[in-house]
Amino acid sequence: MSYLSDVTNAEWHEIKDFFTPEHPGRPRKYEARAIYNAIRYVQRTGCQWRLLPKAFPPWPVVYITLDRQRQMGVWGRINAALRHKVREPAGKSSEPSVAILDSQTVKTVQKGGSVVTTAARRSRAASATSQ
Repeated sequence: MSYLSDVTNAEWHEIKDFFTPEHPGRPRKYEARAIYNAIRYVQRTGCQWRLLPKAFPPWPVVYITLDRQRQMGVWGRINAALRHKVREPAGKSSEPSVAILDSQTVKTVQKGGSVVTTAARRSRAASATSQ
């Protein structure tokens, strides 16, 4: 079964070498492309890991693989390689010189604004009355 989130053959060709094992070990039970497609499915649909369709490898395998890949820097290397591949033919430096961050990009803390300000005022008022 295929999903709209599945990687195309051309896309897979660009990144497949990043998912080859660096050291020999036991053979893989699940193909790297199937795991990658499962990761894309979760990212695109926003579904919970436990709700990953049965057409994909088991969710714990996919989740643990993703976590290991993050720790090994696989995703950063993919991002860097693709960034270079896109920027250089466009006549740009391979490294960006500017980044734009806004409130949609950066997550803020859960509490802030008036909640924090009000708590600070109460704290100052309480210490002033106790003197």
